[in-house]
Amino acid sequence: MKILLLGKNGQVGRELEPLLAALGRSVPLDRGQADLERPESVRAAIRGARPDVIVNAAAYTAVDRAESEPEKARTVNAESVAAMADEAARSGAWLVHYSTDYVFDGTKPGSYVETDATCPANTYGRTKREGEEAVAASGCRHLVFRTSWVYAAHGANFPRTILRLARERPELAIVDDQVGAPTSAARIAAVTAAAVARLAGGGPPPLPPGVYHLAAGGATSWHGYATFVVDLARAAGVPLAVGPGGIRPIPSRDYPQPARRPANSRLDTTKLRTALGAELPPWEDDVRPVVAALCRAAGDPA
Repeated sequence: MKILLLGKNGQVGRELEPLLAALGRSVPLDRGQADLERPESVRAAIRGARPDVIVNAAAYTAVDRAESEPEKARTVNAESVAAMADEAARSGAWLVHYSTDYVFDGTKPGSYVETDATCPANTYGRTKREGEEAVAASGCRHLVFRTSWVYAAHGANFPRTILRLARERPELAIVDDQVGAPTSAARIAAVTAAAVARLAGGGPPPLPPGVYHLAAGGATSWHGYATFVVDLARAAGVPLAVGPGGIRPIPSRDYPQPARRPANSRLDTTKLRTALGAELPPWEDDVRPVVAALCRAAGDPA
């Protein structure tokens, strides 16, 4: 099985690369080799590699900047994804693609299931929905994993930012009326690799094509997430400027941003857990080792 990985240097791509390499002939590409701002570059890369499986871990993820760069976001998240899907349909390859909780507006009281109507509240979410629609319209065999609040021990993400701010400031004000499940790039990669392994045959059957929700168990607010991260660092002996109780909860209206965020980003993962037997533990379980790694990288006791 030949696997083409797009976006090898992103948070999920870096975790995916060694896992996919263990499954077959892996061709990991970065932006210089397949630039999603140029859909023709993506087509050329796929035709040159002639893969059995395309895994797209690349995306335009600057949620606020997308409000002022809608065409760039659309090119990366929709037009290039449409090109991938067309090439997959033409060659008979599978396409594995990632989408987001931001395709929903966050007004549902409970967790979102895959069949709930999408209604993005911002440009980023709209372009990701357009990507989903392009994949479905192509007729290619596909797995689309919607995930949420992605983080890793590398790259720009919420735990890294919170740890930096906690060192610098005696008080932090963090939004507490947006709820979701922080989901580690390592967990996303592990589940993806398990799904891709089934595409080779000779074992359990592949997942039926379609959309699946892939997120950690449980839920928290950004405030709860920040407090958990800082408490872990403090317990490990990391010197912090922010004191106990120094993380203040605030409503979203007190932290205006160009892009509106959904208040509820909870994703029901029953479909994926049933089809794949995927382990999706509570969000806290995967945050702990990442915070420890971030502290070690900064030279702290953790």
